[in-house]
Amino acid sequence: MARVVVMGAGVSGHTSSTFLKEWLGDEHEVVVVTPNSQWNWIPSNIWVGVGQMTKDEVVFDLAPVYAKLGVDYRQAKAVSIHPEGGADEEKPYITIEYTGQDKVGESEVVTYDYLINATGPKLNFDATPGLGDGKGQLGPNTVSVCTADHATHANQELQATIEQMKKGEKKKFLIGTGHGMCTCQGAAFEYIFNIENELNKAGVRDMADIKWISNESFLGDFGIGGLHIKRGGYAASSRLFAESIYAERDVKWLIGAHVSKVEKGKAHYELLDGTTGVEEFDFAMLIPPFAGVGLKAYDKAGEDMTAEIFAPNGFLKVDADYTAKPYEEWTAADWPRTYQNPKYGNIFAVGIAFAPPHLISKPMSSPNGTPINPTPPRTGMPSGIIGKAVAESIKDMIEGAKEPTHHASMAEMGAACVASTGKGLFDGTAAALTVYPVVPDFEKYPGLGRDLEYTFGEIGLAGHWIKHILHHMFLYKAKLKPGWTMIPE
Repeated sequence: MARVVVMGAGVSGHTSSTFLKEWLGDEHEVVVVTPNSQWNWIPSNIWVGVGQMTKDEVVFDLAPVYAKLGVDYRQAKAVSIHPEGGADEEKPYITIEYTGQDKVGESEVVTYDYLINATGPKLNFDATPGLGDGKGQLGPNTVSVCTADHATHANQELQATIEQMKKGEKKKFLIGTGHGMCTCQGAAFEYIFNIENELNKAGVRDMADIKWISNESFLGDFGIGGLHIKRGGYAASSRLFAESIYAERDVKWLIGAHVSKVEKGKAHYELLDGTTGVEEFDFAMLIPPFAGVGLKAYDKAGEDMTAEIFAPNGFLKVDADYTAKPYEEWTAADWPRTYQNPKYGNIFAVGIAFAPPHLISKPMSSPNGTPINPTPPRTGMPSGIIGKAVAESIKDMIEGAKEPTHHASMAEMGAACVASTGKGLFDGTAAALTVYPVVPDFEKYPGLGRDLEYTFGEIGLAGHWIKHILHHMFLYKAKLKPGWTMIPE
């Protein structure tokens, strides 16, 4: 009997563990280790953050779902990996510390035959002074929509701000990224336009000054170097697409910005040209940068070998080309295909937990040496596809395959994104975009790096309906309802 341990139960981890158990049945064990008791459909947190959904509509309890499928669920955080075993344990193992199940604080050793790192990111609020509280959590100066609880708090602050506006107080809103190395511009993009939509509904839009602040060098970069959309026989850039939305909604923008410090009502920033400034605000939501969760790794003798299997940012090294080389020499082939660790073939990483070989957007920095560029997004659809591909490879390896059998390179996959710009059954809108491939391949697609036949975008009510359908469809799938395996990633 083989045991597969999955660290994390987000989109990628939940996909890997549930498919593995479905395929392997009772002949093999699947263990999920996650500090969370609930699964969260994160794309809908932005609707919680404006009061259009409640927390209960975007989360569900993991324990009964895993019990139904026969997955061994441990509500605990992974602390360290011991891929060679140790003095008291021959098999490779991880150490965990319980955060729930009436075992809070208890430690345990969990052995494995195969290990999937799906821990996702640490929300590194403290990378920006004042964005965090100095203890690794969200600080008091801004709000967040990164978790369902954050989004609930964000809505409380938003509704209080709207009430003040109804009494005649003008307010400044600042939404975007809170550091020069952030990713997830898409979540902030959705949130700023949902706020704009809610202010219109409340009749106080004229009392608001709304500004976007981002580390993108141009609007519509989104951490993938932008894209070109086929429209009317022409290739229109995502920059034009994005700028038209901002202009139409009267949302100002400040780009190429690294937020260096946050104080009550003030965000200090540095721009790509080296100049600095301060943006004042009454309400701010700034996405934090991501980092690895801080897992340690030790060899059989107990010596620290973290740097051997993890990149400096804390994400796990996989089958990517991590050679340092100029931007002009980056290629699509640098990106991983199997997500297998090169040193230990029974360890994989999926979703945000794998270390990308380099940026997708062009690297940039200010004259002061401050990096100001989006880091690669690895969430949503790519996370699910990667999680399933790794699960298929491990199933085949358990059944006798000598190496991973399935590939899921982001340079060979397309992705669809439906970004809400305001919720409403008959007046909601969303920008629906597809891109192929996610990582541009300039050798295969000279000039733009992507296939225009599969890269397009539209905005309107139909996009909103799609976003709403996806919300219900993926919650249905994640709860393992009848036919869940037939719903695509």
